[in-house]
Amino acid sequence: MIDLSKDIHSLTDFKRNTTEFLKHIKVTKHPLVLTVNGKAELVVQDAESYQALVDAAELLETLKGIKLGLEQMKQGKGKNAEEFFSELFDRLDSSK
Repeated sequence: MIDLSKDIHSLTDFKRNTTEFLKHIKVTKHPLVLTVNGKAELVVQDAESYQALVDAAELLETLKGIKLGLEQMKQGKGKNAEEFFSELFDRLDSSK
């Protein structure tokens, strides 16, 4: 989460006080938005928080895929498990 009063700074301030900003990021786990000419240009965050964000995005994509699959099954677009595995095993046998 970004705290608008504490987590938005100019790139110039970041360059001048990098060590202090990095300590703040590590303690709060909040990303830091850096501005150039008053516009947001960069986001800096610690690696652990970034990994958590990547993991969450991956989970969201997985859940979207599951939801799509369930919707397709409701529409009759899917195959039952027996049919799927039969076709899969047939393909595996034919590739030998």
